[in-house]
Amino acid sequence: MKLLSSASHYDNVFLLNVFQLNERKIISKTLPLISHSANGYYYPLILFLIYLFSPDKTFHFFIVAIISFAIELPLCTIMKYGIKRSRPFEILEAIHSRRDPGDRFSLPSGHTAAAFVITIMLSYFYPLLILPSLLWASLVGLSRIYLGVHYPTDVLAGMCLGILSGLSGILLSGNFL
Repeated sequence: MKLLSSASHYDNVFLLNVFQLNERKIISKTLPLISHSANGYYYPLILFLIYLFSPDKTFHFFIVAIISFAIELPLCTIMKYGIKRSRPFEILEAIHSRRDPGDRFSLPSGHTAAAFVITIMLSYFYPLLILPSLLWASLVGLSRIYLGVHYPTDVLAGMCLGILSGLSGILLSGNFL
């Protein structure tokens, strides 16, 4: 129990430090945009760009995306409603929500999970994109903390879920091609 209490303490300390970055104008302008970039309705644009620049990879990328998100989305929802962890702005007085979180519970971070699914897929199909996509996905996670809608452990859980879902999609896609 002491380990859990200690982890919760560090979770809150990190959250408060990230949340207070709003004094830096570039951060207060950039992180909300990065968070917004992980909204699912932008992901078809990636498929369209792949179609334009690598038409031969489009179908395989699409199959991997379908399988990966068919794993990630239900697992994320099951975890959120099974664990029912309240959002930081609901618990901590020093935190307020800078954006509508989109749903009720915080663990895991769905934005972070989806961003890491995309990162795994892009890295698999285009290895040169591993660093920029990893940086983007990590900033998505950081932005969710900054916006006051997730704890660091929510983001870590989302990252793990996204990586595992993306890898599973890649492995299972061979059965459909």
